[in-house]
Amino acid sequence: KLEQTVKNQQNIGIFLPSSVGGALANLAVALLNKTSVNLSYTASESDRQYMIETAEIQTVLTSRIFLKKLEVEADTLPGVVLIEDILKTVTSGDKTRAMLKALFLPRRVLAHRPNDFSADQTATILFSSGSSGRPKGVQLSHHNILSNMEGALEVFRVYKDDRLCGLLPIFHSFGLSCTLWLPILAGVGVSFVPNPLDAKSVGDMVRKDRCTLLFATPTFLQNYLRRCEAEDFKSLRFIIAGAEKLKTEMIDAFEEKFGIRPCEGYGATECSPLIALNVPDAKTDTGRQVGTKEGTVGHTVCGLAFKVLDVETGQPLPTGEQGLLHVKGPNVMKGYLKLPDKTEQVLHDGWYNTGDIVSVDADGFVTICDRLSRFSKIGGEMIPHMTIEETIIKGLGTAESVVAVTSVSDEKKGEQLVILYDKEKVDPDTLYSVLAESDLPKLYIPKKENLIAVDEIPHLGSGKVDLMKLRQIAKERIAKNETSD
Repeated sequence: KLEQTVKNQQNIGIFLPSSVGGALANLAVALLNKTSVNLSYTASESDRQYMIETAEIQTVLTSRIFLKKLEVEADTLPGVVLIEDILKTVTSGDKTRAMLKALFLPRRVLAHRPNDFSADQTATILFSSGSSGRPKGVQLSHHNILSNMEGALEVFRVYKDDRLCGLLPIFHSFGLSCTLWLPILAGVGVSFVPNPLDAKSVGDMVRKDRCTLLFATPTFLQNYLRRCEAEDFKSLRFIIAGAEKLKTEMIDAFEEKFGIRPCEGYGATECSPLIALNVPDAKTDTGRQVGTKEGTVGHTVCGLAFKVLDVETGQPLPTGEQGLLHVKGPNVMKGYLKLPDKTEQVLHDGWYNTGDIVSVDADGFVTICDRLSRFSKIGGEMIPHMTIEETIIKGLGTAESVVAVTSVSDEKKGEQLVILYDKEKVDPDTLYSVLAESDLPKLYIPKKENLIAVDEIPHLGSGKVDLMKLRQIAKERIAKNETSD
């Protein structure tokens, strides 16, 4: 039904939630040998227009109901095609012919692949979350996605009677690869939940459809911990959380309520996205093979090489030392769309600079220490924001991400630390006492006036903390305080 509409176009926009409609739209675009561009519905309108212009999108597949729910006008999107209108044209005869084709025609006939087709052609363009700057269009090939999912399935066993609860947005790499393509490759079913923040719908779906697999973020899991019933997640056998740090307190609380311990994984849009993964321990003839080490993000996936380099010198570091993680493999992106300079900054001889500070132990388990962008250089010393956050969370005795550390410029020391805290859940005097009584060096503790109350810690639709918004709030509030002084 789409073939004539997008005949002379390559990049096709998709503006749909995690749903059967969203999955079918992506599959249709792939079978037409077109490039899907799933547009974020949590991004600002200006960012979304930037995505559309950068990818030169002429047609956007969306839904009338979805647009109404988001209060987005159809005329803000180019060449809108509504899936409700397409469905009205699908007859019983169309369905019968499609079924017969699927059953009896060779695969090469079903897919619109020219003779010069290559698996290295761009399959999808995913715009990065923009947590620390303007979104960048990450170009992923068919080979990138397929190799990454095959690597994951080499270490993570999926059974035919498994069922995935698909709640991650498909404009997010984890959602597109792991809740759309992975189930297709593994041959298992998916139950979609359009809104991952709707804990009741997630709990109902898992319980009703007896889902066994769940991919989420710690932010989403925290929401389910508060709002879902203990019986809702009884059928789950495996939960993977990514996009941000999964704290031990959260794992313990989840097990206490639901009887299952979530595992932590790690990835990047530029890597299609999985880089490392904790998996269940495996019994062997000689004993037990350890697949999970809590506090780490697991082993790197099959087919991916890695090296840890000194931040200053770029030289390889010994086992266990903290440095900048670089990875190389068939899942590493082709590059950023129309941004050759930014591509060159992160890709060198096939090695991708993740921007993450990690350590790798003698058993090969990777521990994320922090983002390089989440360090502040104060008085010549690198101060890790995540270390400060973890100390506060532990001192407050909570599993929730109720604080976030950022920094603003400082004329004397280069930068000064700022801590944002949820004013409904954190008392500022208690917060400062936790910092003062901790083992943190004095350089890690900001001035008391740099503790800033906010209604909530800003997050992106992917579940990650919005680093750009953090800095913006901190900059505005510090400037206001200095002006009033």
